[in-house]
Amino acid sequence: MCVDKQKHLLDGIEDLLEKQIELAQHGNISDVEALSEQAGPLVEKIVQTGILGLPEFKNRREQIHKLYKNLCLAITDQKADVSEKLSLVRKGKKTIEAYRNNI
Repeated sequence: MCVDKQKHLLDGIEDLLEKQIELAQHGNISDVEALSEQAGPLVEKIVQTGILGLPEFKNRREQIHKLYKNLCLAITDQKADVSEKLSLVRKGKKTIEAYRNNI
């Protein structure tokens, strides 16, 4: 595979990761999931070609790893936010039930 095609594959996965991070930070988890499905075939091509194992792509490998870690952090942050909101909803529901039972 020529270097331009290799770079194109890596550019593609970096772009998808950056979009996923942005979407996750804005709470659009379903869109993150949709992009994950798009990333699957691209990741398979990258793995099949062994691009990231080549010494000339060491910096790109590190950049992709960093983006992936940032995506994981953004998703974890959203998970915590959703969990907190769910807890508030449950408290509110219990409060309403208590009022209803005492009326």
